[in-house]
Amino acid sequence: MNIIIHIPAQTLELFDDAGKLLHRYAVSTGANGVGEENGSFCTPRGKHVIRAKIGSGQPVNTVFVRRRPTGEIYTPELGAQQPGRDWILTRIMWLSGCEPGYNRQGSCDTMRRYVYIHGTPDTTQLGRAGSKGCVRMRNADLLELYDLVPAGTAVEIIA
Repeated sequence: MNIIIHIPAQTLELFDDAGKLLHRYAVSTGANGVGEENGSFCTPRGKHVIRAKIGSGQPVNTVFVRRRPTGEIYTPELGAQQPGRDWILTRIMWLSGCEPGYNRQGSCDTMRRYVYIHGTPDTTQLGRAGSKGCVRMRNADLLELYDLVPAGTAVEIIA
C-alpha cells in the first residue's frame, strides 16, 4: 500500500500494491503552504514513510500533546474553553522524510519537525489548508486509515 497526499486538492488517497485506489479522504494541510524548513509551519513535500503509529486503543477524540494522551477527551465545550489550541486527536501517524537534504536530516527533517497525519475536531473545515504543517483528517477517516496501513507505509506529498 501507499498514500499520496495532493496539496492542491487537499486529499489523501490510499492505493493498494497494484496501484488501485482504495480510498480518498478530505484533509487539511499547512495554512502556510508547502515547505521543508524547520519553523516554517508548512507541509513538507516529497517522499516519506509512516515512521510510527501512535494511539492504538485510545478512545475517539483522545487529546495528544507531544505524542502522549493527556487524559482529555475533546468536546465542543473543551474546544470553546481553549479556542487557539492546535488539537491533535484520536491517532497519530508520524511521518519521516526519505530524501536527504530535502525532507530528511538537517533543518528540513520532517520527523524532527513533528509532522503527523492526525485527527481533528469534527468542526474543523477540511478540503482547504489550515493546519500548522500536519495533515489533518476527520477522526472516523483517520481510524479507518490507521487500521489499514502499517508503519513503514510510503507517503508521497505532492504540491
